Amino acid sequence: MAQPIFSHIFRNGLVLVAEPMPWLHSAAFTMLLPAGTAQEPEDRGGLSTLTAELAFRGAGPRNSRQFLQDLEALGIQWSQSVGDAHSSFSAACEAEKLPKALELFADLVRRPHLPLEELEAARQTALQEWRSLEDEPAQKVLVELRRRFYRMPWGRPSQGDLEALQTIRHPEVVEFWERVYRPDGCIIGVAGRVDWDRLVTWVGELFADWTPGAPPEPDQAINPPSVGHLPYDSQQTHLAVVYPTVPYRHEDYFRAWSAVHVLSGGASARLFTEIRERRGLCYAISASYHSLRDCAGVFCYAGTTAERAQQTLDVLVAELNRLSEGIGPEELHRLRARVQSALVFQQESSTARSQALAADWYHLGRARTLEEVGQQIQALRLEEINEYLARCGPKEFSIFAVGPNPLRLPDPKPA
Repeated sequence: MAQPIFSHIFRNGLVLVAEPMPWLHSAAFTMLLPAGTAQEPEDRGGLSTLTAELAFRGAGPRNSRQFLQDLEALGIQWSQSVGDAHSSFSAACEAEKLPKALELFADLVRRPHLPLEELEAARQTALQEWRSLEDEPAQKVLVELRRRFYRMPWGRPSQGDLEALQTIRHPEVVEFWERVYRPDGCIIGVAGRVDWDRLVTWVGELFADWTPGAPPEPDQAINPPSVGHLPYDSQQTHLAVVYPTVPYRHEDYFRAWSAVHVLSGGASARLFTEIRERRGLCYAISASYHSLRDCAGVFCYAGTTAERAQQTLDVLVAELNRLSEGIGPEELHRLRARVQSALVFQQESSTARSQALAADWYHLGRARTLEEVGQQIQALRLEEINEYLARCGPKEFSIFAVGPNPLRLPDPKPA
């Protein structure tokens, strides 16, 4: 039987959405704050990441060491990340410790110390993350393609820009926190062994008096197709291709999503089978779906040798074009089997469900149950997917390569 999903919107705009999972002994929450890279000033790439890093260095009545000690004493498994629209803070713990965990994170987002004396240490952490990207061309090629695909400010990488990271001053961090760490636009997703009425009371006591005032999100759009290259002295080439698709909240989303999983959903997927196994052109190949609220893209990656890079790109684009001809019944059957397995695993993970609840609310203004998702996948019909692919198949490709030689976009015909 499907578990109910509850939601409450506080007067200051804060959204609380929760799914009780009484068979678990844990509880988890994911807090999405409207403090992503899209809210950074144009020349201050990395400000959101630096602010999130500094927020953990003391909050409320606790200094940096005390805050981390309390997290560990409660056995809280936590994480933080920065994306295009949000700064995300997640925590999982034993169910009875959830009120204390919420209290700690309420201090973190509402009353961080943002200590000046810790700024340089936080800056060095952010710079190390930036340098790690520079040393990982497989990641950098996708970051650079995303920067070019989405219209600014939505293509900004969370790692920021070197010059900005080196020069961001403490008052800028404080101003950013004051401007965007706000309840309107904040979503808290909770899942696990929780009592809804008590949860509303706890969250209300911690957050209901939080003053709203978050700035609106910038408009979202994608750029025209482009071809780019970053010279890199290596015998390898890392290439990426993206094409626009429907966003998560679109009525055709599950059809578009199904096509991506046919391309890259395991050892039997098309890209792996055709490009890596049959032709031996690359050592790594994948495709993934990424969505903003109003636009989305399918990002494909291949790692290969410099000599085979152009041929790899030619075959990759040919496989994307072939998708418009439709998929077969066996591919749909394998897709459904993988989805059912994934849904079973989600039923055992309070963290995964809390993240899904918050993301659903951001994109849809509501949250889907696992049963609803499963039903929508099972309801997919081959003819519907193929009609969608014939109408909205991959096209308008943008490419980016990191390697010794630039690549050209091949003609849109089978290789």
